[in-house]
Amino acid sequence: MNEHLTTRPDGRTELRMQRRLPHPPAKVWRAITEPAHLRHWFPAEMSIDGDRVSYGFGPDGRVVELRPPHVFAHTWGEDELRWEIHPDGDGCVLELTHTFGDRFGAASFASGWHTCAAALAAHLDGRPFTPPAPGRLHEDYVAILGLVPGTVEETGDGGAVLRIERQLTRPAADVWAALDGGRATPGAPPPAPFTAGGVPAGPVTRVEPGKLLEYELEHDSEYESAGGVIRWELAEGTGHGARLVLTGTGQAAALRATLPAWRARAEELAAALTP
Repeated sequence: MNEHLTTRPDGRTELRMQRRLPHPPAKVWRAITEPAHLRHWFPAEMSIDGDRVSYGFGPDGRVVELRPPHVFAHTWGEDELRWEIHPDGDGCVLELTHTFGDRFGAASFASGWHTCAAALAAHLDGRPFTPPAPGRLHEDYVAILGLVPGTVEETGDGGAVLRIERQLTRPAADVWAALDGGRATPGAPPPAPFTAGGVPAGPVTRVEPGKLLEYELEHDSEYESAGGVIRWELAEGTGHGARLVLTGTGQAAALRATLPAWRARAEELAAALTP
């Protein structure tokens, strides 16, 4: 599949994916709109009644455009899905545009739709389908879509905030265990997995088991990190894994110097959690 990630003028994210199918548009149209076919590949129990779309759980959506057999666009919660079928020789190209607000959830969405598209192709072909390993596919899409995280934004007076946001493939309990969070103690140095090479770690100031760890940065003339704080937080993410939000405060120059180390640490953690 061809995958593209863009940002709309309103700040929302668009994920566009294409798949060529060796089947006529009318056959593919039935497969993306009729419940008897949808149940073989769509990730929810979708049914359409007029302009109302229900998914078997959560809020309903609505049809925003319907032009058989070429365009089917509908909402799903706050997201919008737009399916376009383009004739191509003796088959067609199916294009999906998924619009959503959570940019760092894009790899989860892409890996999910990749699996759905493969299941759809198998259904149209009349052959069995075995889903790929979701964790590895997710990590592939992090790289494909350029989602390796990390920013430093100045706040004034030489101060700044470092932020790394990373969707992970395992639940928070597994991530906390991988970070050796059970050994975290206020007033003591943080467990080594919460640190990055070259960044002087001070005492732990706050711990919420399975959710949060915060510690001070020691004063170090090379990094000018006096008064800085590092905070690891595990929140609800997209799909089945936790969302890692790693932030740091301190001097702008110090945070820029250590950003590569923190980015590498986040990627090492993600790799360790991926089967």
